[in-house]
Amino acid sequence: MRFGCHVSIRDGYLAAAVHADSMQAKAYQYFPKNPRSLSVKEFDRGDAEACKEFCLGRSISSIAHTPYPTSITPASDEKKEAVIKSLLNDLEIAEACGSMGVVVHYGSQINPSNPLESYTLMIEVLNSVLSKWDGECKILLENNAGVPGTIGTTLEELVQVRNLCEEPQKIGFCLDTCHAFASGLWTGDNWKELSQKGKELGYFQELSAVHLNNSKYGMGIGKDRHANIFNAGHIKEEQFEELIHSPLLKDVLFVLETPKEYGVSHKEEIEQLYSRWG
Repeated sequence: MRFGCHVSIRDGYLAAAVHADSMQAKAYQYFPKNPRSLSVKEFDRGDAEACKEFCLGRSISSIAHTPYPTSITPASDEKKEAVIKSLLNDLEIAEACGSMGVVVHYGSQINPSNPLESYTLMIEVLNSVLSKWDGECKILLENNAGVPGTIGTTLEELVQVRNLCEEPQKIGFCLDTCHAFASGLWTGDNWKELSQKGKELGYFQELSAVHLNNSKYGMGIGKDRHANIFNAGHIKEEQFEELIHSPLLKDVLFVLETPKEYGVSHKEEIEQLYSRWG
């Protein structure tokens, strides 16, 4: 199993990888630049290359996550151009660091009277980015949280947007367990049915990573509030166990995005994961 967590790049890309290694993590996630800005970053390529070499030597895998303002259903042409440039920058940085993909949240509804408008815009933005990208690093579409039926909460939507893009081979998926639980996609008890549907759709064949998060709120409530895996969440240990031990997920990364304010550090949580399921 490859368990890990989100880490900071405050001291650079190599330092982030070293921090992950110090927690015995075999996977980690990071923001490639300021998480609150779409500004293009001139990054230290030497630091990124050192990060890549370190991870290769320690058999550590990583993914990046786009900044918070990133939206593949941007509200204006100006925002669309900023998102495209930012995404290309994220891919370039992640590629230099040796990461397998950059996680991007699925788009949001922009016109309730015409749902196809949102999907069309997503595909347009993704095509614009990937037509300019020739690296190995992929865009990883992440499922949305939200009440059942909200846009981006079904495997069908994720797979269809990928299928309709001009270069689908450059797109994979990231499954967020809290989002899936919040939206009712994964009830905790329907893994058999969900895994069968995912296989038929081709979803799991393209899944690279799992955001391993418990949920502070109950199933189907639609609230995206993460909880620790073994502490006060609504997803039970045995439900996580069924998912984690699924043969469909044997090659993916499991990355924690869990809170620290409840007295459990990521290092402790990674140790718990390996002790329980590693």
